[in-house]
Amino acid sequence: MKIEDVRAKNNDELQTELMVLKKEQFNLRFQRATGQLENTARVRSIRRDIARIKTTLRSRNQQST
Repeated sequence: MKIEDVRAKNNDELQTELMVLKKEQFNLRFQRATGQLENTARVRSIRRDIARIKTTLRSRNQQST
């Protein structure tokens, strides 16, 4: 997910996307622990997408106050 995609979404959409990504991250952690994880790069991209969303939400909250 690119930063332009994140900025184009509103806060509700970002919150929903964040929940989906956190669930996927949880599942990937279990797959890694059991040795079933095939695409190890996905863990890194999920983590970065979560950080992008959190950063965008935080900056929007700081601007509004």
